[in-house]
Amino acid sequence: MPNFYCECCGTKSSSISSLTANSCSRHPLGPGKGKHKLYEGSEKTKYSCKYCGTSSSSISNLTGNSCSRHPNGSRKGKHVPTL
Repeated sequence: MPNFYCECCGTKSSSISSLTANSCSRHPLGPGKGKHKLYEGSEKTKYSCKYCGTSSSSISNLTGNSCSRHPNGSRKGKHVPTL
């Protein structure tokens, strides 16, 4: 059975509907200000940020840190996983 992940925080769910029905603690608008966003890439052993190339073994670990090359400015946004 496939797993589905939130692009913003790495929360894992067994269905898209249950994932996107809940609030995301790392939503770009702020905690609780939006729902989980489906990560549309495949499951990987390593995830890389699409802006700076930093990598981590999980989406959760990657998106928990600020990105020095984020489009909003250095340290003004979190890492975003590549597809």
